Amino acid sequence: PHVLACHAGLECGILGTNYPDMQMISFGPNIRGAHSPDEKVQISSVQKYWGYLLETLERIQ
Repeated sequence: PHVLACHAGLECGILGTNYPDMQMISFGPNIRGAHSPDEKVQISSVQKYWGYLLETLERIQ
């Protein structure tokens, strides 16, 4: 997978304030124009990230 670091106002920022030593990630489908009237999600990327989530959950159980 392509890994990209970006600044975004996600829940990780809020949680990190209360738990500064917690390691965390945020990932999801490709989104353009987030939180705007033009927000769009690339539908074809949703299935890929769903698979990543399921695989991650299986590995941590």
